[in-house]
Amino acid sequence: MPSRVEYEPASVKDLLAEMKDTAELLIDLSFSAVLHGSPDVAREVLELEERMDVLQLRARMSLLLAARNPEDAETLAPVLGIIGAAEKVSDASGDIAKVVLEEVGLPDAIRTALPEAVERLVRAELDPASAYVGRTLEDVNLETDTGVRVIAVRRGGDWLPNPGPETALEAGDVLLLRGPEESIADVYETASGRAYEPPEAVEPDIADLERAVDSLVLMKNMSELAVDLAYGSVLFDSDDIAEEVVELEAEVDALQARFEAWTLRAAADVADPVSLRGLVHIANATEVISDAAVEISEGVLRGLDTHVVVQEAVEESDEVIVRTTVAADAALDGTTLGDAAVKTETGMRVIAVRRSDGADVDAHAGFRASSDGNWVIQPGPDTALRAGDVLLAKGTRAGSERLRMLAGDDGE
Repeated sequence: MPSRVEYEPASVKDLLAEMKDTAELLIDLSFSAVLHGSPDVAREVLELEERMDVLQLRARMSLLLAARNPEDAETLAPVLGIIGAAEKVSDASGDIAKVVLEEVGLPDAIRTALPEAVERLVRAELDPASAYVGRTLEDVNLETDTGVRVIAVRRGGDWLPNPGPETALEAGDVLLLRGPEESIADVYETASGRAYEPPEAVEPDIADLERAVDSLVLMKNMSELAVDLAYGSVLFDSDDIAEEVVELEAEVDALQARFEAWTLRAAADVADPVSLRGLVHIANATEVISDAAVEISEGVLRGLDTHVVVQEAVEESDEVIVRTTVAADAALDGTTLGDAAVKTETGMRVIAVRRSDGADVDAHAGFRASSDGNWVIQPGPDTALRAGDVLLAKGTRAGSERLRMLAGDDGE
């Protein structure tokens, strides 16, 4: 039985920032639970989902007290939408975790495909002999040196979802690590004292099932990207970015239709069709996440001014979203994301590039190019950068400053 939630004076900005961080962590944890088949992580997802329920109720109470006239109601309505959207992401993540807890059924092929979808997200228990024990994250300096970030720490039965530079690491801590493939294995071995063994590749022996799994992974990537872009649209009050969120949501819908078709076809050839139920559950939950992204952007799409409290919350959340412009003769001018090793050097993930006027867009260099030809969404290592390009990236504040330096952006 859920406990009673009573009003407590609290900063709406702080509540929104915690909800954003918690929702993003829940997505990572839920897919990590599926990848590792871990009931422990799945249960942590459900506990964090309960925490989100409390946060959204407290945020709604505070907003209701803040509305004094029709003008207040107009400016606060989009904030309520963002609160509801974050809760939807939380609920969808809980549904993904339940696939593990309720043993709904899941083909092994999904665990082969997911590592790419979760950007090499791994769990490592800190060995007492590890060089990281007794040191703070700032002292270890993992992100700068390797590009690998500690996105959460479990100590005993408690999660530290947003570990900061002052967080000290202790023997027995379970670290949730996310980073580039070329670095994650070394960090895992240093932390756990054991060699990293990626999930064994299991190639589907049914072509339709392979197509269904590929569609699901693509849905996951698109939905998570949509959430990132949605918060970016709010932060920068950008109609263009908000429209990209709508386009991504439409593509997720189309992918879900293809996923359902491939899954139904595969069911005829699978020995136990019930084993496909987990795939269907995950697909439905993933589609809800993309819908929630549109709700986050709704105020921008409808021409309502973004409330300053939302912009401040996004700026002060654990992972910041930044926009920077490549200057002429800067380190990034005339290179590619891969050659500049932006992810490794800064820890920032470039989620979109807006081309300068007149520049050609290489649609093959990114996830897709937008219909107006200006945006490259989820660019890859081969994406070329040139002066005037605008980068939208996500990561830590320290990483954002390093990215600005590479871009030659003095912030003026």
